[in-house]
Amino acid sequence: MSGFKQEPHKLLVIPGPIEVADEVLYANAHPSVSHMSAEFIQVIGDCIRMTREVLFSTTGQPFLIAGSGTLGWDQVAANLTEPGDSVLLLNSGYFGDSFTECLLAYGAEVDEVRADFGTAADLNDVEKALKAKKYKIVAFTHVDTSTSVLSDAKAIAETVNRVSPETLVVVDGVCSVGSEEILFDQWGLDVVLTASQKGLATPPGLSILIASPKAIKVFEERTRPPASYYASWKKWLPVMKSYESGIPAYFATPPVNLIYAYHASLTQLTKARPSLQERFALHRKASQRIKDELASIGLKQLPLDPYYAANGMTAVYFPDGLKAPDVIPRLLKKNVVVAGGLHKSNKDKYFRIGHMGITIVNEERGDVDKIITAVKESISEALAEAESKKA
Repeated sequence: MSGFKQEPHKLLVIPGPIEVADEVLYANAHPSVSHMSAEFIQVIGDCIRMTREVLFSTTGQPFLIAGSGTLGWDQVAANLTEPGDSVLLLNSGYFGDSFTECLLAYGAEVDEVRADFGTAADLNDVEKALKAKKYKIVAFTHVDTSTSVLSDAKAIAETVNRVSPETLVVVDGVCSVGSEEILFDQWGLDVVLTASQKGLATPPGLSILIASPKAIKVFEERTRPPASYYASWKKWLPVMKSYESGIPAYFATPPVNLIYAYHASLTQLTKARPSLQERFALHRKASQRIKDELASIGLKQLPLDPYYAANGMTAVYFPDGLKAPDVIPRLLKKNVVVAGGLHKSNKDKYFRIGHMGITIVNEERGDVDKIITAVKESISEALAEAESKKA
């Protein structure tokens, strides 16, 4: 890969897809190989093993399937619920709404603990719900990308495992894996689902999920076949086990080149410096700096409590009188790409910045400085123009 550099481009700092390293992009351009070849089976087997390392698990079963992060919801609903099963969904934003919709599509009965805008679900409410009714699953979005609210996965899992130990703890980690600490085995999690294009710093297109032995047992003891063909673990579990043991297997063609890219990224995450824990610390440090700098010009965060603010992204309100068209095009002219609001009730009032992966880890790039400078200048210019129009 000697000398390979990606072409100059606008700095992509939406909350995913994110910037990817040259090595990862180069790996995505790997010459085509057979998905049944010994070479590829070794690479995907390594990916399965390294996925466990990223989530600090020794016993979890990874699933690497072509698809977006949304496919993870279908895997949970199709394989771990049957019609009439009760699920408690802790809803902290747009993606909580969508997860509920997916579960309902498969016939689950969903109760919600809904958090107020900018907050996470109250653990006291969770405990009350668990004591009042038996739930097969408690599910929540670790970082809801629509609000930047970070739920306390460790505390939620502790509550569920203490009050209702039979209940599965399911985490939508699409916007948290790789940028937030997740100790799968130690915290007693049962499923973490994610995708390639955020903290795992790989191009989009790979649905990544890890399931505990407890979750696999629930799947194996279900009374009827999974209500999906493509998302069925009945199809994928033997394939994943074969891949890891070095034996070719087939159900559907994996995204071969994307697996090579994922392998390159996982190698950086698990086999090189900074270590995973050092990466988490770098994300916390950069996140705090960005949030402090934006607060210094009067921009208010969506999360009401800093404890529940994500480390891989920031969501802030526009100043009074400004909206997305006043600010985001100015950022584009400065070669910085951010995302507008997403939550239905407030989407015109705020914008979102992703700060994950090499944007944080490779400090020599100066991405954080570029983000801060571009936002400050764009806000200042937009406010000045608004004032001139008033005059």
